[in-house]
Amino acid sequence: MNATQTGLLAGLLLGIAGATGGFLAFVITLVLGAVGLLVGRVLDGELDVSGLGRGRDR
Repeated sequence: MNATQTGLLAGLLLGIAGATGGFLAFVITLVLGAVGLLVGRVLDGELDVSGLGRGRDR
């Protein structure tokens, strides 16, 4: 299991643990799963976030 899959799984588990049912639980789980996926992709090197810094001149 690579970091992308681990991040997605962690985000989904945190969403399920933090939510208590209903549509709001679905949305929370979806958002946390997406965050976990993004973090995993950054750790795998599949997503470059170096250009997001504010202090860089363009």
